[in-house]
Amino acid sequence: MPGEISGGSPMAREKWGIFPEKGEPPKGVLSLADQVEEDGGSVLALYREPVGQAWQIFALLPMERVKPTPYQRDLSEAHAKRLREVIRKLDRFIDPIVAVRHGPGEYWTPNGNHRREALQKLKAKHVPVILIPEPQVAFQILALNTEKAHNLKEKSLEVVRMFRGLMEQEPRKAEEDFAFQFEEAHFITLGILYEKYPRFSGSVHAPILRRVDTFLKQALPKAYEERGRRAAMVEAADKLLTDVVNRLKKRGIAHPYIKNFVMARCSPLTRARKTVPTFDQTWGRVQDALEKFDVDKIRTEDIARAAAFAAA
Repeated sequence: MPGEISGGSPMAREKWGIFPEKGEPPKGVLSLADQVEEDGGSVLALYREPVGQAWQIFALLPMERVKPTPYQRDLSEAHAKRLREVIRKLDRFIDPIVAVRHGPGEYWTPNGNHRREALQKLKAKHVPVILIPEPQVAFQILALNTEKAHNLKEKSLEVVRMFRGLMEQEPRKAEEDFAFQFEEAHFITLGILYEKYPRFSGSVHAPILRRVDTFLKQALPKAYEERGRRAAMVEAADKLLTDVVNRLKKRGIAHPYIKNFVMARCSPLTRARKTVPTFDQTWGRVQDALEKFDVDKIRTEDIARAAAFAAA
């Protein structure tokens, strides 16, 4: 049956407890299993996962050899603490993390860093992992990371870090080749801005970006340059937005929805139907509208009404 432990040479079957009638694991998988033990880990099973029948390894790895991928979201101390408390209460760890071998004696986890951190704080010497033989899966598997829901900032930072990691490994490939891994093109643009301004109001600009920021056909290094240029256009609009908001506040108008209100008024996409302007056209029009924005015509009740409508 799919998902059952299987395969292996007679020596491997005896060593790792696998069944001969399920097929022979590829040499690369057997070699990876040997490397795990050379790295101080323990191979518990070689098996075929139940969907695509790909070979995987269930293993215990030394804690100090497992690190998070450098391009994923930052660790949430609060979330790791909650996990630690639950694990301590159960007095057992029942959820293996996913890992790939990055190099001699080094393993990366693209999915499970909070669990790894919680286990490390509990002074565990080993961490149970599902080891994926294909390292490139590390980039794809971030799309499955639902351990803690991402907010826009976390997702954008994760994607732009992943972008740079792929740019080093696959510099000739186009940005659009990694649409699955990146999920949304505007995450890349916003990621650049969040790195520069940790408190950037990305959610204010995301509704427009989501519609006009598309994946590029350019190779990753060239695409990254274009991303920097696009980020600069959004940054320029944000500075104009800040000026408008400051002028409204001087008139005594303050509301949590004020930035969203102004951007909605300045968006050229409100009446767009079949044809959507290009990225440059859109943000050029946004900047022009922000420069001409008449704060004297705005009342607090206008913003409150728009906020109530948006919430509904």
